[in-house]
Amino acid sequence: MAPLKSEYRLALEAGAQALDAALDGLDAAGAVRRVLADIYPGESCVVSSFGAESAVILHLVAQAKPDTPVLFMDTGQLFDETLAYRDALADRLGLTDIQTLTPNPDHLKADDPDGVLHQTNPDLCCHIRKTLPLISALRPFKVWISGRKRHHGGDRAALPRVEIQDGKLKLNPLFDWSRDEINAYFEAHDLPPHPMVADGYPSIGCLPCTSQVKDPGADPRAGRWAGQDKTECGIHIAEDGTITRTGGR
Repeated sequence: MAPLKSEYRLALEAGAQALDAALDGLDAAGAVRRVLADIYPGESCVVSSFGAESAVILHLVAQAKPDTPVLFMDTGQLFDETLAYRDALADRLGLTDIQTLTPNPDHLKADDPDGVLHQTNPDLCCHIRKTLPLISALRPFKVWISGRKRHHGGDRAALPRVEIQDGKLKLNPLFDWSRDEINAYFEAHDLPPHPMVADGYPSIGCLPCTSQVKDPGADPRAGRWAGQDKTECGIHIAEDGTITRTGGR
């Protein structure tokens, strides 16, 4: 089995390098359009939390191919404002294939029957509520598009444009965008902000693990799992805990 795994891995790495080369010289909009319409039509999707900065990547997707599948994890513990924003933004942008993913009821019954798992094992909580539903939903696709950016800091500070995760290619078109560029794009395209941003939430996840950030100069993800070592929910971490980075940009 080892040789087969090795050959598959080499093929994935070659695919990632080829994709990165094919996107060379393109801006974010061009990269999104090239992947969705030219290189992987019908085999790509975007994963979105409909959070604080999500409107930018979703606008780029809508401009390129509005029927692109948009995978959204409804963990059962999201803010009502996020669910309302999902519906309003999808309608505003003309996105026609929002796929809302939910946790397996059997997993919740076994591991989080009282809905308080986040207090004792936040990694497992994210795993059953986000990671497992996403892994299942990604099976039909070869490429998924993420809205992650280097300016978020932490493990994202060295984010490349193309990477490999769990046997899929992942494109981060906004990898090198600054916070100012994100804000400018919102303004230029008159994009509606998530309603909680104005209340001091620069990054918005599940209600129990998201808090306000009072320092305007703080890391934009400082309000996620505040006071804990945890910085990612897990959907951007491979099952073996590793990420293959490609391209070095």
